[in-house]
Amino acid sequence: MQALRALPSVDALLGTDGGRGLTERHGRAAATDALRGALASLRAAIRHGEIPPADPEAAVLAAAGAQLDAAALSPLRPVLNLTGTILHTNLGRALLAEAAIEAATLAMREAVALEYDLASGARGERDDHLLRLLVELTGAEDATVVNNNAAAVLLALNTLGAGREAIVSRGELIEIGGAFRMPDIMARAGVILREVGTTNRTHERDYRAAFGPQTGLILKVHTSNYRIEGFTAEVAAPRLAALAREAGVPLLNDLGSGSLVDLARFGLRREPTVAEAVAEGADVVTFSGDKLLGGPQAGFLVGRREAIAAINRNPMKRALRLDKIRIAALEATLRLFRDPDRLTERLPTLRSLARLQPEIAAQADRLAPRAAAALARLGVTVTVCACESQVGSGALPTDTLPSAGLRLDAPGDGTAPERLATRLRGVSRPIIGRIAEGALILDLRALTDEDALIASLVEAGRP
Repeated sequence: MQALRALPSVDALLGTDGGRGLTERHGRAAATDALRGALASLRAAIRHGEIPPADPEAAVLAAAGAQLDAAALSPLRPVLNLTGTILHTNLGRALLAEAAIEAATLAMREAVALEYDLASGARGERDDHLLRLLVELTGAEDATVVNNNAAAVLLALNTLGAGREAIVSRGELIEIGGAFRMPDIMARAGVILREVGTTNRTHERDYRAAFGPQTGLILKVHTSNYRIEGFTAEVAAPRLAALAREAGVPLLNDLGSGSLVDLARFGLRREPTVAEAVAEGADVVTFSGDKLLGGPQAGFLVGRREAIAAINRNPMKRALRLDKIRIAALEATLRLFRDPDRLTERLPTLRSLARLQPEIAAQADRLAPRAAAALARLGVTVTVCACESQVGSGALPTDTLPSAGLRLDAPGDGTAPERLATRLRGVSRPIIGRIAEGALILDLRALTDEDALIASLVEAGRP
């Protein structure tokens, strides 16, 4: 068939400007395979009676290029988080401060003195880069760091109580994201769970009754991802510290999210700070680096010098340690907390948390006409709406923040909001909102780049 004989060969295509461009961008092997596949598809279409393109060479190059570009697109793509959840676990939690990004970039680009003491020329300790700042900010005697807070709890439990009982209130046996449960962590750490009290009420006498020869430690877990209200009772950390001393065992206080500053100054409900937990007498306090602290994923352990030294001697510590990139980003993040008055200017997490509703509403008023114009071809109606944001990642679970956003009403049946959400997720810079009250809501609390939002909406609105 003449149309098939008119098709160019793979070698001929590779020799064109377009073919050389594909080779330059994607490599010769990948370009060759893509061109071969595009030619095969075109041959099959012609054999089935389809009219061949006027310019077969351009058609094959375009098809191969589209395939290669799609394959090269990383699934780890930047998105616009308009869900109303600031620390969204599925979207990477905290956005790093510019200082942290710069520090991490430098550590990636250059050799750094990670485990090298510049003064003596001898080997140093990688955690020392964070030690001084953590001690200063928390009031602890010593500190160390691992790759996340679950690892911090695992390591502390294994070090302080392996083979012995860990006493914990039944109301504190929490489950965190991904069906990851505290009892499972305790089992993997090699401690024996000894739960006391009831779901809603635990008293000093419950802990005392559990003391015995097998007692290894007392574990207190801050229930940061849920709240029990009503007829409740718990033993405060200072009393638990006294009970632990009475029993001759350490107290491990897991704060979960953890905060280095009083969140009340940002209009949020007050949470215990790490410094307060240390001052209340815990031997070890654990908390996250990528939640309320606003840094990269990490788990901190701070507390008494002997306990932290024992943790550092645990062989598991090496398996859980951080690389130079995260250490650099964490150091830069911690330095910001030395100047709490300017945290909201420098730390994206706290900046989003501290935004006032009138400011967000004004942003919504400003963006609504542009969004409506961008989506006009789809018949979408855009209105400004009030909404409620949340912190996310298990932090302050019952607290919401008054916010504002764009309500997108799409024509059609009850599946229209989901179809619109799918369309917005399919653009170059995906928009992630939430469906509520029969519409797609774009909460603007965490939006910093208005032009990026409009560009994505314009792309979504094209036929």
